[in-house]
Amino acid sequence: MEFKIAQLSDIEATLALHAKYQVDSIDEQDKKDGFVTTAFTKEQLTELITQEQGLFIAKQGEQVTAYVMAASWQFWSIWPMFVFMAEDLPNLNYLGRRLSVKNSYQYGPVCIDKAFRGSGLLEKIFDFSRIEMAKRYPVLITFVNKINPRSFAAHSKKLKLDVIQEFEFNNNHYYELAYDTSKSVF
Repeated sequence: MEFKIAQLSDIEATLALHAKYQVDSIDEQDKKDGFVTTAFTKEQLTELITQEQGLFIAKQGEQVTAYVMAASWQFWSIWPMFVFMAEDLPNLNYLGRRLSVKNSYQYGPVCIDKAFRGSGLLEKIFDFSRIEMAKRYPVLITFVNKINPRSFAAHSKKLKLDVIQEFEFNNNHYYELAYDTSKSVF
């Protein structure tokens, strides 16, 4: 398995994986095992790669088996949900630090092909992405919809992210989580 920061040539394979697990296109039987809510375009992934270096992938041959997206709050500002979260950051503290758009980044979505779930791939791609992002930001911030218990368990139990608050946006209920990117991988 190869872990890398995605290049433009990886966009199509990443979008193919994304489409399998995006809430609007996922097979209904797979939804119980987790899903991605945000849809992305080729143009948005191009910007994520070229301006943020924020698309991290695992590949087996030519197949993208997993991805993590991570970027500045500026990148995410085209979506109202992220504007809401960014505006709330100064009201939050994590590990004695008042949060801001300068000292934190938005992690996620993350997607693992179901053929590789339970193999430790989540932990490996998470560590790969956060070590790269730690060069720019000390705190990772993300959210999980409360109707996605598999994702919440993966992030809170497997990856050990800390719940810093619960919030509501657009009639949905979320956990907001944080992580110290300087934590040792070992």
